[in-house]
Amino acid sequence: MYELHRLGWNSFQQLCQTICREVLGQIVEFYLDSNDAGKDGAFAGTWAPAPGEVYTGRFVIQCKFTAVAGHNLKPSDIKDEIDKVRKLVAAGQCDVYVLMTNAGVSGVQTDKVKDLLAQAGVRHVLVFGSTWINQQVRERKSLRMQVPRMYGLGDLSQILDERAYAQARAVLESMREDLAKVVITASYGKAVEALDKHGFVMLIGEPAAGKTTIASMLAMAAADKWGSSVLKLNNPAKVEERWNPEEPSQFFWVDDAFGIMQYESTLAHSWNHILPLVRTMLRKGAKIVMTSRDYIYESARHDLKEGAFPLFNESQVVIDVHDLSDQEKQQILYNHLKLGSQSSAFRAEIMPHLPSVAAHPRFIPETARWLADPTFTKRLYLSEYHLGQFVQRREQLLQEVLDGLDKDSFAALALIYMKKDHLESPISLQETEEDALCRLGSSLGKCIQSLGSLNGSLVLLHQQADGESVWRFKHPTIGDAFASALARSPELLGIFLLGSVTEKLIEQVTCGSVGIEQAVMVPKPLYPHMVVRLGEFTASEKYKSQHMAIWGAKRSLHSFLTRRCSKEFLILYLQTNPELIDKVCRPGLFLSSSSEVALAMRLHAVGLLPEESRKIFVQAVSAYAINGEDMYALDDEDIRSVFTDAEFDALIARVRADLLPRLGRVREDEQDGYSGDEPADEYMEHMFERFKTLKDRFGDDAEAVRIIDREIDLAKDWINDNDRPLPDRAPRSLGTAGTIDKPHGTRSIFDDIDV
Repeated sequence: MYELHRLGWNSFQQLCQTICREVLGQIVEFYLDSNDAGKDGAFAGTWAPAPGEVYTGRFVIQCKFTAVAGHNLKPSDIKDEIDKVRKLVAAGQCDVYVLMTNAGVSGVQTDKVKDLLAQAGVRHVLVFGSTWINQQVRERKSLRMQVPRMYGLGDLSQILDERAYAQARAVLESMREDLAKVVITASYGKAVEALDKHGFVMLIGEPAAGKTTIASMLAMAAADKWGSSVLKLNNPAKVEERWNPEEPSQFFWVDDAFGIMQYESTLAHSWNHILPLVRTMLRKGAKIVMTSRDYIYESARHDLKEGAFPLFNESQVVIDVHDLSDQEKQQILYNHLKLGSQSSAFRAEIMPHLPSVAAHPRFIPETARWLADPTFTKRLYLSEYHLGQFVQRREQLLQEVLDGLDKDSFAALALIYMKKDHLESPISLQETEEDALCRLGSSLGKCIQSLGSLNGSLVLLHQQADGESVWRFKHPTIGDAFASALARSPELLGIFLLGSVTEKLIEQVTCGSVGIEQAVMVPKPLYPHMVVRLGEFTASEKYKSQHMAIWGAKRSLHSFLTRRCSKEFLILYLQTNPELIDKVCRPGLFLSSSSEVALAMRLHAVGLLPEESRKIFVQAVSAYAINGEDMYALDDEDIRSVFTDAEFDALIARVRADLLPRLGRVREDEQDGYSGDEPADEYMEHMFERFKTLKDRFGDDAEAVRIIDREIDLAKDWINDNDRPLPDRAPRSLGTAGTIDKPHGTRSIFDDIDV
């Protein structure tokens, strides 16, 4: 059974409207509550709800909502409607009266209700109670998708396909509470359309805009309609690992795809690495939803191969909280307060002020979450002015909440932050982390107790798709606030630097001002400590094999030095590690994703790459282009800046003279390396990228263009000879997800918030 009494009167009317359309097959005109004159909706015509049962004439729809669980319909519930019904009958507007209610209905009481309405002149009376409405929602996937709050108000094990529920029970159950509060917006409709069209959607918006909420609705709809196994993952490697080519209905949900609070370039490069696989996944039927904060995605765009995966742009939905209508904001606020943990007395006291709260220019969905949680309202005085300040000063409010925590709760948040919003449970700490807790005046045991107390307000215990349990911030904005607390306190920052695992640390801080939003900036007096910590980082915990662990540590270190360090820090680091110069000026292949190349360009840009080392670097990357192995030196403006004009002109001449005449041999060598493990067109993608770079560079040379075009045609012929057609699969579509934009007239949405 669905908890219909938790919907609220306005949402119940919207559910009834959807039922009329989806179940009764009628387009019903619904009216403003202030002008309903005894009818919430009406239609005219013929309706046959069952074989041999036909009703004709003018129909009146009346919705009766009760916020009391277990309430049964009584004749007194409609006594205020009788005079209105008589007027409708006299005006020839009511032949059939359809009463829809979330109350229970019994045979005896229903007969009494029908008698009252018959005495008022109605020819036919139909009463649909909670049992009937529950049955319609239970039996119709399309109805649940139109009203996704139903997923949060029912038993998911009874709603979803048994297999889909079993495979993703932890993920789906973790969404249930939030789904009970969702409001369908235009952004959700756009996301459904993009997912149907491309199988992929990128949700972008400012912090707390509702990206994760929309992703959760898409995931639940996919699990319901297609029986999809929902996999909520946090990095490209996990996507690659969990994809099953024999299971085309998989749904991949990647929250914060390029970093949670800050941009992480390693994630963008990892996505670039598996883009051919992502295209194959989509072709074989998988669905993929990614989310990202807007400022993080803007940074990631510089590193992403958008040309190799146009869907990053073509299937992008930007969520702007400023596009929410007044009614959507009010409904979001209502749902969170009604289903939150505030007392009925609090809801009654705040009720007169709620319209102005929702209308505030700085209102966002996160505002509603905070108002619904006593953790954030302990010191809030419920007046229009103070509530306005609550919305206006939302960042300061979160800071004040953190400042008011006891030392054990603060240490618990510090532990999650040090673990980069991924604290595994059961908790196991390194010695430096335990020391940090001690410096904060706490201990592991006390932190564990505090995590239990904070669960649901500031933190959440998540169960991952692989069965692993992790503690995370309830929302990333809490991590943002904690970072601000660190920045304000040198003592706290020192504890953080000493206590954090280096691999996590270098993805959260900067040494100097380098323009990375939400990063914690290490002050100059602590630079020597950072150099020591970097020297300790020799193996990454992200990889199991020793070789990959060493490679991963080197790559992360290079990325930190390239993107997160000022010239002043780099000078200090190179004084201790002079051998780094020699390592970065001899990069390997795949220059576009090489950490050595990026660091060499950074050192050159700040005047720290010696001239002899610069020449070695230029010779190395030039050789790759002349041999036809890697054209990055011809294509990238940043790497071009390392060349002198004479060196670059010489490179162009060598490529024209040495590479173009043997371009066919280069193509054939590439084809000879094909093993058949991937589609032929995806295997040749890098070759086509090289052809494009050459054509862009020599577009004014007719003979060069002729050679390149010939090799492109031959490569396409080879692909046609070697490609394997994918099996035909029936297209899968979530369908339309239109919002119900019914004005609610003079009656406030918040009318029953205190019940």
